[in-house]
Amino acid sequence: MAGDLLRELAPQVLGAVVRRYGHFATAEDAVQEALLAAAVQWPKEGVPDDPRAWLITVAARRLTDLLRSEQARLRREDAVAAWTLPEDWLAPAADQPVSGADDTLILLFMCCHPSLSPASQIALTLRAVGGLTTAEIARAFLVPEGTMTRRITRAKQRVKDSGLPFGLPRAEERAERLGVVLHVLYLIFNEGYAGTSGPDLVRAELTDEAIRLARMVRRLLPDDPEVAGLLALMLLTDARRPARTGPDGALIPMAEQDRAKWHSGHIAEGVDLVTRALSRGTPGPYQLQAAIAAVHDEAPSAEETDWPQIVALYELLMRIAGNPMVALNHAVAVAMARGPLAGLRLLEPLQEHLSDDHRLHAVRGHLLELAGDHAAARDSYEEAARRTTSFPQQRYLRGRAARL
Repeated sequence: MAGDLLRELAPQVLGAVVRRYGHFATAEDAVQEALLAAAVQWPKEGVPDDPRAWLITVAARRLTDLLRSEQARLRREDAVAAWTLPEDWLAPAADQPVSGADDTLILLFMCCHPSLSPASQIALTLRAVGGLTTAEIARAFLVPEGTMTRRITRAKQRVKDSGLPFGLPRAEERAERLGVVLHVLYLIFNEGYAGTSGPDLVRAELTDEAIRLARMVRRLLPDDPEVAGLLALMLLTDARRPARTGPDGALIPMAEQDRAKWHSGHIAEGVDLVTRALSRGTPGPYQLQAAIAAVHDEAPSAEETDWPQIVALYELLMRIAGNPMVALNHAVAVAMARGPLAGLRLLEPLQEHLSDDHRLHAVRGHLLELAGDHAAARDSYEEAARRTTSFPQQRYLRGRAARL
C-alpha cells in the first residue's frame, strides 16, 4: 500500500520541490532519496498524517545538502552561506495538496520537452513521473543500466540548459505540448505491448505504467477528449493481453484468440470512455484508434467483426493523421472487408516507406496466404522473420512459413 502511495506522490513531490527551489536534476535526486527513506521508515513507523508534506520536507533538506556539496566543490562558500535552510522557509505553495495536480502536469510537460528526443522523453517521464528506478527502466528497454543512466542524465541537463521555467506552457503552446505528452505515453504502451526486441512479446511493467500515467493525466484533464481516447485505446488493446500468447509464450494472432480470456472490465471501461469522448465533437487520432479497437473487442468472434466500419474509421484517421502504419492497417481492413487482392493492391505504395519494416512483409504474407499464393506467402513470412528483432515474432512468422 505504501508503495502505491509513493508512486502516486512522487511526481507531485518532485513538481513541488522544483517549483519552489529549481535545480531540476538535483531535485530529482533529492526526491528519489526521500522516497527511499519513506520506503524504509513508513512500514516500521507508520505513514505520516501528511505524507506529501513529509516527503517535500525530507527532499528539500536533502536538496540543500546536495547543493551545498556542489557549491563547495565549486568554491562558492559565500553563496551557500547566504542560503536559508529549506526547513526555515519551506513555502506554503510547495506544501499545498491542491497544487499537486498542477505540479504533476507541469512535470509531465517538462519531461516531454520538445528539445528532447523521444527516447529521452520516455526515459525521463518514467523516471521523474513514473517513479521507476533507472535499473527498472533499463531492464524494461533491454539496455545496460549505464546506458540508461547516461540517457537520463543528458535529458535532465538538456532541460536545465533550455532555461525552461517551471510552469504550464502558454495557452497557445499547451495543446501542442500535451500532444507530445500523449505521444510519449503511447510509445511507452506500444513498446510494452509489442516489444520491438528481446525474448518477451509483452512487457507488462511498461503497459501497466503507461495505463497508470494515462489515468493520471485523465484525472488532471478530465474534459480533454483525446486524453480519454488514449486511455480508452490502451485499455481496449491491453484487454486482449491474456489471450495473446500461449503457455510457451508463442504469439496468438487476434483472429485465433480465445475471446473469453479478454479482460471484460477493460473493454467496458474503454468503450464507455471512447463513446463519451466521441460525442464531444470532431474526433482526434486517439479517439479514432480507440473506436477501431472497440469494434474489434465488441465482436463476438473474428468472423463477426464489422470490417466495413473499421475501414471507414481508418479512412477518417488517414485524413486527419495519416502515416504509413495507418495505411498498412487500412490495407488489412480493406482485405478483410473486400478480399485479399484489394488489400494487396494497397500495399504497393507502402513499399517505399516500409520496406525495412517486418510488419509490411508479415501483412503481405498473410494476404498472399488468404489469396492462395502459398509460395509467395512463405517468402514474405520468412522475409518478415529476418527483419524483426522480437523473438516471439520471429518464432510466429517462421512457424507460418513452415506451415506453408
